[in-house]
Amino acid sequence: MVKLRLKRCGRKQRAVYRIVAIDVRARREGRDLQTVGFYDPINNQTHLNVPAILDFLEQGAQPTGTVYDILKKAGIFDELQRNRKRRTWSWLRELLFPPLEE
Repeated sequence: MVKLRLKRCGRKQRAVYRIVAIDVRARREGRDLQTVGFYDPINNQTHLNVPAILDFLEQGAQPTGTVYDILKKAGIFDELQRNRKRRTWSWLRELLFPPLEE
């Protein structure tokens, strides 16, 4: 199972975190699958790779509590809901209105 969690970087008393997709069995500083964002709690800055995060969430990745709060504040879950609604109705649209053959 894959989780989206924080990986500590930076120096002593000046923590900076990377938001990474990582296997649940790996250590905190273990090898990650992909770095999908950056979080600086002191300056309150975040940089997110939104398409990669949405891709991992759609595949079933679970965010940790802190990462969930960061993503919620950035509006990622609203975007995820929009993508799911689009995908849900696309098959019905194709069924009711098949593409015209020329």
